Amino acid sequence: MNSKILSNLFLTIFIATLLIVSCRNAEEPPKTDVATTPEQLIEKTEDNIRKALTYAEANNGDIGDSTFLMNNGLVQAIYEQSEYKGVWSDQESWKISGDSIIKSLGNIKQYGLFAEDYHFNEITRVNNRFLADTSGKADRRDAALWSKAELMLTDAFFEMVKDVKLGRLPKDSLTLRKDSILTDSFYLQQWQIFRQSNVLSQVLDSLEPTHPGYISLKAGIRKFLDSADNRPFTPVPLPSRDTLGFRKALQTRLFEEGLVEQDSTRADSAQLASAIRSYQKKKGLTVDGKAGSGTIRMLNLTDKEKFIRIAIAMDRYKLLPERMPSRYVWVNLPSYYMQLVDNDTVKLSSKIICGKPITRTPLLTSAISEMITYPQWTVPTSIITKEILPAAKKDPGYFATKGFSLVDKDGNEVDPYTVDWTKYTKGIPYKVVQGSGDDNALGILKFNFYNKYSVYLHDTNQRYLFAQAFRSLSHGCVRVQEWEKLAYHLLKYDNPDEEKLMAKEDSLSAWLLRKEKHSIPIRNRVPVYIRYFTVEGKQKGIVFYDDIYGEDRLLREKYFANK
Repeated sequence: MNSKILSNLFLTIFIATLLIVSCRNAEEPPKTDVATTPEQLIEKTEDNIRKALTYAEANNGDIGDSTFLMNNGLVQAIYEQSEYKGVWSDQESWKISGDSIIKSLGNIKQYGLFAEDYHFNEITRVNNRFLADTSGKADRRDAALWSKAELMLTDAFFEMVKDVKLGRLPKDSLTLRKDSILTDSFYLQQWQIFRQSNVLSQVLDSLEPTHPGYISLKAGIRKFLDSADNRPFTPVPLPSRDTLGFRKALQTRLFEEGLVEQDSTRADSAQLASAIRSYQKKKGLTVDGKAGSGTIRMLNLTDKEKFIRIAIAMDRYKLLPERMPSRYVWVNLPSYYMQLVDNDTVKLSSKIICGKPITRTPLLTSAISEMITYPQWTVPTSIITKEILPAAKKDPGYFATKGFSLVDKDGNEVDPYTVDWTKYTKGIPYKVVQGSGDDNALGILKFNFYNKYSVYLHDTNQRYLFAQAFRSLSHGCVRVQEWEKLAYHLLKYDNPDEEKLMAKEDSLSAWLLRKEKHSIPIRNRVPVYIRYFTVEGKQKGIVFYDDIYGEDRLLREKYFANK
């Protein structure tokens, strides 16, 4: 290595060291810096912005008083571009852009966002100090306050852009969006768009999902917010054990609903049961006068909790592809409904039955590739281990009762009475299959699509279960009430030329009538999305479903715990 290279290397290290030392020695911005004239206020504000950003760069975004910039690099870029001049304020007052963004922050719930996530409380506190300074010579001339407000508003802008575009939930493995990581150039482009109009909603609206479900949900938010009861309510603990603490919380919560009198004495069981029945009737629940888990969940689903559910649902839409296919099958588990969507129009809606909480239907994205009439069901290993093996140990006649056959590796049927079931604990060296037809759990048609969970859509031989309100009853597959209509739609979509169809509608009808097993490939595969939304927008407003798998509760605890 020659001396020139060494010299340059040492110079680089020396400069880097000086920068590190200077950053570490950066002084915290002053908490107050009052100017004597409007002109001096401008100069001092520029100086305070520069000092605050220098301090933030050395202290992980801290600009003093434990206020942190979430988008420090972007904020730095904006003020370097403006030469540290205020972008929201000028000479003791807000510019149009400043008034606009502060007003928008106060109404940010319409986007499913929480104002406090964007420095709103501190911005409001500072702004109130400006308003309270009637002389115009104290807080209104405090450059430290103006610089802090400037930085918080700029930071809030970029954070709102991010949350409206991507949401606050972690990326999932179901949808690999190409825009899941936004570049600085994207954010700066949104900044330029805003600066041209000073209308924040113009920027945010352009970033929202275009999914019909999102649009319907957002359309109902204003009505929901206008009528929301934001009073604090008493949470009732789950599970609902009959303890003194539980009864006290329950009585207080029912008092908040106007159903019992608030009294120092405990309400007796008859009074509580009567109040519970009134509440259940009001909410459309099963009226039994008992504080079961469903009733307790509804008591705890206050308007505050409902809005958090709305926020979670809006963020779930942001995890979907930016553009959905022109045609797809949409399964929303908590609603217990499936839809066939064609060019944003629902062509078919059907009740479904999904997995029990202990055998959940997985969330997935795939595409229907095949239909099978009169399918044979090969029972999954998990069901064999958990259900069939214990039953066989008690009575080998269980196989005949359920219509199951026991088959060895060579395909030979085995008499279950000849097997020593006591030898097996975790599995068996046989397949368990169920013959086709109405004795089969799959019913008379199933829809196959690739997935690692071995689940599919299918008919059922327990069609009476569709009459139930709560339909999380299966081992994980999705049972479809309108399976036949779905099958005919898929055939029609497979090729507009009837002569080129893999199977014609009358052929399918004949096979079903003759109870014949056939495999029908779907060449133009129809995407299927199995998702989890406990909130949907409908014509009459926002509808809330039971959080059947507790997915929203987990997200609420992890990402919205402080709300």
